[in-house]
Amino acid sequence: MPTTSEDYVIRRFAPVAKNEPGYDAAVAWTHAVTFGFHDERRTEERVDRGLQMSVADGRMFTGAYQTGEPAPHSLPAEIPVATFGTMRNSLNIGFGRLLEAHLVTAVTVRTSHRRRGLLRRMMSEDLALAKKDGLAIAALTASEASIYGRFGFGVATSEQNIRVDTSRRFRINHTPLGTVDVADPKVLLDLAPEVFAKMHANLPGSVGRQDYYRQVASGSVGDEDGAPDAKVKAALHYSADGTVDGYVSYKFAGWDKTPATMEIVDLVAANPAAYLELWQYLGAIDLVDRVTWENTAVDNPLTWALEDPRCIAAADSRDMLWLRILDVRKALEERYFPTDGRLTLKLRDALGLAGGTFTLVVDSGSAAVAESVTAPDLEMDISTLSSLYLGGASAASLMAAGRIQENTAGAGFLLTRMFAVERPAFCQTHF
Repeated sequence: MPTTSEDYVIRRFAPVAKNEPGYDAAVAWTHAVTFGFHDERRTEERVDRGLQMSVADGRMFTGAYQTGEPAPHSLPAEIPVATFGTMRNSLNIGFGRLLEAHLVTAVTVRTSHRRRGLLRRMMSEDLALAKKDGLAIAALTASEASIYGRFGFGVATSEQNIRVDTSRRFRINHTPLGTVDVADPKVLLDLAPEVFAKMHANLPGSVGRQDYYRQVASGSVGDEDGAPDAKVKAALHYSADGTVDGYVSYKFAGWDKTPATMEIVDLVAANPAAYLELWQYLGAIDLVDRVTWENTAVDNPLTWALEDPRCIAAADSRDMLWLRILDVRKALEERYFPTDGRLTLKLRDALGLAGGTFTLVVDSGSAAVAESVTAPDLEMDISTLSSLYLGGASAASLMAAGRIQENTAGAGFLLTRMFAVERPAFCQTHF
């Protein structure tokens, strides 16, 4: 059935806790998200807990609502047919620099209302508002990889799952600098954000975490039904001066699992020593011969520290963080560049937010960006520049894929060197 923009109204609102004005709309929006991601309908208690965390995160809810009467017996008009959530947090853009990012989440469109331009309308309007507010970059984690390129997003980091054999062959070439000890998981309600902040400050690609993470790490909220998870255990890493600079929360998979397996719920380390020593602790747990961890870095230092790197079996390597530059000048001038140089870039942007030709001049690591009429050295879509922004993609690979047109010989290699970061970019925050 043909539709027009008048058939739907877009509403944006902040979530509220129970008994506050607007609560019913927030609950209806939450149920629409649950339906869109094929989850079971949440209990009132779980919805309220989720709304409390959304309030703590400073989220905004956007919904597309039918203006006409819904079909007989279908869901009522107060339940949105499409959802779009946002919040803001810091993104580490390399060399210890943090940039506020606009985070997109909870994107759904009801099957019966697809191909009516609702996602494009919500996305276009929202990104334009974010740019107007002065944000230079947007980010998301995608459940489907084929959707977001057309909106200017590009893959910036990747992740994978690992199974680690912690039987007798597990041995790490590392002399401990600190100690690890068991703790009550509830201490992570306070400690987890503190330790994460230390790691976040030093990890390119890292995104500040929402309230949910400390709840899950401490066992206060479980992954399945949102109820507390009594299986969760925790251990803390102490540096030589007694400071907590790492933690791991984990749980036993059950005696019916072969080999006996421990599952990592969350592992955060502020430095390489804490990371390896937490793994030494995990490898020493009695009666366990395997440790599994979802959502870990593809370039994992544990692989290189093991005497037998085949202890690690990696699987399901996939895209993780997607970035979208909204303001070319601000995004590039906020960044530190390890290689000086001059490049003129022609950028295409289907949404009209960040397209144009720009000259990037880097001197002593600092960038100056200006619109230009100079013939471009390189041409690409804004999604491609967004993939390059954290140094996680190679210009040579992107040129070979036809994503970058090189007009000046050597410009692609210079681009890769200019956008390098001090360590492999990785994001440990899903949102």
